[in-house]
Amino acid sequence: MSEIDRRVLQTIVETANDHFFIVSGDGQIVDISPGAEAVYGVSREELLSSSVQQLQAAGVLKPSITLEVMRTRKPAQLMQVTGTGRRVIAEAYPVFVEGKLERIISRSRDLTDLQLLQDEYALLQKRFNEHLKRSQAAPDAEEQALDDALDDLKVRSSVMREIALLLKRVAPSDANVLMLGESGVGKTAFAKQLHRWSQRCDGPFIEVNCAAIPENLFESEMFGYQPGAFSGAARQGKAGLLEQAEGGTLFLDEIGELPLLMQTKLLKVIQDGSLTRLGDTRPRRVDFRLVVATNQDLAKQVEAGLFRLDLYYRLNVIPVTLPPLRDRREDIPVLVEACLRRLNQRYGRQKILDTRVWSTLMGSDWPGNVRELENWLERAWLSSPTDQIEVPAFHSSAAHSYAESLPGDSHSSPAALEAHETLKQYLARLECETLAEVSKTLPSTYAIAERLGISQSSVVRRLQRYGIKIDK
Repeated sequence: MSEIDRRVLQTIVETANDHFFIVSGDGQIVDISPGAEAVYGVSREELLSSSVQQLQAAGVLKPSITLEVMRTRKPAQLMQVTGTGRRVIAEAYPVFVEGKLERIISRSRDLTDLQLLQDEYALLQKRFNEHLKRSQAAPDAEEQALDDALDDLKVRSSVMREIALLLKRVAPSDANVLMLGESGVGKTAFAKQLHRWSQRCDGPFIEVNCAAIPENLFESEMFGYQPGAFSGAARQGKAGLLEQAEGGTLFLDEIGELPLLMQTKLLKVIQDGSLTRLGDTRPRRVDFRLVVATNQDLAKQVEAGLFRLDLYYRLNVIPVTLPPLRDRREDIPVLVEACLRRLNQRYGRQKILDTRVWSTLMGSDWPGNVRELENWLERAWLSSPTDQIEVPAFHSSAAHSYAESLPGDSHSSPAALEAHETLKQYLARLECETLAEVSKTLPSTYAIAERLGISQSSVVRRLQRYGIKIDK
């Protein structure tokens, strides 16, 4: 083995979360990873001078998985209780050279902390349920406040009413809230309403899009920095977004996009209630209510190794799933009316909807949810030459359905599905055409993102995918 390969292997062993044992064919310990001594309660020197037979006899390994592999000459897996009382899951594999058992490689994963975390999570859920039972007082006042908030949120459906009621009841606590749901369902709006209901309503509401901050700037933006911490740092230093949320609510949108390294740092802040700026050695206390949101399945990301399990448990104290617009169509009319009022006020004209539009609005699935509905309405408003809104300027699946429902040939219609073109290819073509159109008039990816209601990083990826350059 070359020196480079040896160092690579050493780094892998020393930085892994699992604890490794390398044992000779007769049971003598050859090497161990550094973290093993803390789990098994024996110093590295003692372990290296021992055999697995001696460690099992001393109760350090209960039982020894290596002895099982030596006996069966096959891979094995089992649960162990170490001499320190920690529960680990261990697995071991034989290494043969010309039929002779030369080495046994075993690795163990400590499950004790995970069990403690699960117990803590269960306790938080129990306290939350008790809090819900105590919060039934003054139902009339609560109902009135809820109705007022629902008017602001522009929702009428019973399912959204139940979600709002849940958020109102948990608002006085500082429990972490995880907002789940498709893109555009209103997670940010409900997070802001949760803040208004909370005891921190007089504090700041700091909104952070985790996908919009470049990874190399994330730590300085979130944690802040001291003067001279790096080249280009502000002379007076800077408080990060975590500090700016002091006494208020920190809303982390698209939390599933958070890099693994930053996940570790965020977990430490949640656990310790303090942070350290870049270039500083002094920890600073922080006090904020944490609300996060994602349209991804975090549990699957945990399984794929893209999201930390311990952070997932910390965030998933109060999970709230907002349903898509297609599952609460009774909210569409009030959303349309509110959007139309805003458009009329913005552009200084009083336009109304053609009555035939309503069948399209109520019948479409709106995969982009509220955001797509509002964008479609704005396109329709801008493309209508009269004060009666009929056909949108840019084509969408909703516009297609509506155009087909109109009599005659006087209305423009979207590009037809080409021969042998799949739905995925068709939608990609429409997306490309829309991006190309808005790129001709808007000066930056941030302006395009705001116009289309998506993140700036999503705009950059899509423009690169289609080879589109901004005409500015």
